[in-house]
Amino acid sequence: MSAVSYSFPAPAKLNLFLHVTGQRADGYHCLESVFVLIDLADILTLTLRNDGVIAREKDIPGVSEDADLTLRAARLLQEAARTTQGVTLKVEKRVPQGGGLGGGSSDAATVLLALHRLWETRLSRRELSALALHLGADVPFFLGGTAALVSGIGEVLRPVSLPPMWIALAMPPVTVPTKEIFRTPHLTRNTASETIAAFTKNHGRNDLEPVVAERYRDVATALTILRQATPTARMSGSGASVFGIFDDAEEAEAALRRLPPETPGRLARTVSRHPLATWAFR
Repeated sequence: MSAVSYSFPAPAKLNLFLHVTGQRADGYHCLESVFVLIDLADILTLTLRNDGVIAREKDIPGVSEDADLTLRAARLLQEAARTTQGVTLKVEKRVPQGGGLGGGSSDAATVLLALHRLWETRLSRRELSALALHLGADVPFFLGGTAALVSGIGEVLRPVSLPPMWIALAMPPVTVPTKEIFRTPHLTRNTASETIAAFTKNHGRNDLEPVVAERYRDVATALTILRQATPTARMSGSGASVFGIFDDAEEAEAALRRLPPETPGRLARTVSRHPLATWAFR
């Protein structure tokens, strides 16, 4: 019998704002942000196997096996579920690496959600979220499935309801190392924490943006250009992607046409729910 393969999306996210409110003794930074899913996604193909082996079909440029979050996610779940099943993983990258869009974290979350269902583990959503936090601060958000107000180091999630948004997404062709940005001495680390009962789509700012824009000219250029179309354009996560929010697709597309040829851009739409969030727990 031939092995059975399944393909699943791993959607990207945007930080509508990102405030750094402090730093813990262990070095982790405390954040406040609103995360939303968008319709840009990696595609993961999972081929089930009964020999217990977890492997990837091909290498991902710049990502060693030890650093591959999809492999780590599968192995962590295999151990927690005490299953003898295995899987071969293949990732079709569409979300740029080092783009501040959570691509690697989303890939890991999709592996957890898909294998939870396919391997028929008995883990609860809470137990799966605990595993997710071992993989990275952003991973639990993707398991939650909806837009969320995020705090702590990323583990405290409060679902929020937001209207659909059209996004002009610029993706400068640079990879921004998150750890390096957070280690910068002059990074703002003391933005006042706030209780947000309601906020507009233009609330706040990205505290990492000045540091990244200073170091990466392509990011600074994308910010300048998109702000000509909407003054509240900003960077997502630790960069390099930059976005503007618009009321309709035509306005967003007009903003994208302003970008220089060397800066890829795409029209995006927010997604109200992760495509696997319900399916995985049926």
